[in-house]
Amino acid sequence: MSADQDTPSSAVSADRDSPSSTVCADRDSPSSAARLLLLAARRRVATGGTLPTRPRPGGDAGAAGRPGRSPAARAVLFLLAVGALAASTVAAVRIGTADVGWSGLARGLGTHLGLDVEPLPPLVDSLVWDLRLPRVLMAALVGASLAVCGAVLQAVTRNALADPYLLGVSSGASAGAVTVVVLGVGASTLGVTGGALAGALLSFGLLLSLLRRTGLDSVRIVLTGVVVGQLFTALTSLVLMASADADTTRAVTHWLLGSMAPARWDTVAVCAVVTPLGLAAAWLCSPALDGLAFGADTAASLGIGVRHTRMLLLVVTAVLTAVAVASVGAIGFVGLIVPHGVRFLVGPLHRVLLPYAALAGAVFLVWTDALARVAFAPREVPVGVITALLGVPLFLMVLRRRGEL
Repeated sequence: MSADQDTPSSAVSADRDSPSSTVCADRDSPSSAARLLLLAARRRVATGGTLPTRPRPGGDAGAAGRPGRSPAARAVLFLLAVGALAASTVAAVRIGTADVGWSGLARGLGTHLGLDVEPLPPLVDSLVWDLRLPRVLMAALVGASLAVCGAVLQAVTRNALADPYLLGVSSGASAGAVTVVVLGVGASTLGVTGGALAGALLSFGLLLSLLRRTGLDSVRIVLTGVVVGQLFTALTSLVLMASADADTTRAVTHWLLGSMAPARWDTVAVCAVVTPLGLAAAWLCSPALDGLAFGADTAASLGIGVRHTRMLLLVVTAVLTAVAVASVGAIGFVGLIVPHGVRFLVGPLHRVLLPYAALAGAVFLVWTDALARVAFAPREVPVGVITALLGVPLFLMVLRRRGEL
């Protein structure tokens, strides 16, 4: 086999970052998928591997050659996923230390929707409408954000172990929030959410500054993100040790572990605006993500502006992660374990993977938060602790499957 069958030509590789290259173009067509399969086949043959499976008519084929489901099967599966999310949301609102029956739940929701129903007692109504419903909706929004961010970063970095905290944005957001709480810097104007957003933007700006001259390849992004994350983690510890009293330290530590308890309608509204916009931006870049999953050379041969696309996707994941951390604290492993499970079920094509990852992440975090509320009642466990307990064994399974453990 000739050399030009294994890798794109040098002329194409050199032009991958030129302004004329396409960024997140609408290349989600059969011809684009066929070109991806052809390039994958050439690389596998050149390395002594086997050809990927030919896609079935009307279906999709993933980067690994797995035949896709038919459009009808995907539509049914998507409706089932949406139904599971709706049912999980309603059931999670009812779950808690104080029992609220189905009739009481219906009355509470009906009252605020303007229906002609008998209102609940004020205390029960406040429990349902002001406490439980906002935190369940927040769990769904944050779970969707983190899961999609994980899927995007795993494609951009070509690292199956990547998750939304890879960039150090979570650590930066935590440092900003802790600074506001402990030192009272701008507490009257910014608040905890504003401080977290400022810290997230600062950490992301530092990341881009460090990568400005060296480029945005996978290894540099991973290593630089780890360094930035460790820096802001150290700053958080320094602020706590130097200025916080015992009660403040305890409260901040609980927040850093991730909890839906602070969720209120104002923070839900912010996430409800930012999250759909970020998810839509990532989904529009699905063809580019498919190409990046094969590597920079393959993506460039498909006309994708590799550098600009990576930058756009990193900004999207940074903003989504910053808003999530600013709202509920640091919650790990959602972006790691959910994309792998969804990819196993629906395949790796990102235009299919990302919507299912969002739904699965939302359902996962809704039920994880419900478990955190009732597992050790009346004491509430931070949801980040539960996700870590579930995520660590799955993380080890991923390592073992990849032959790295």
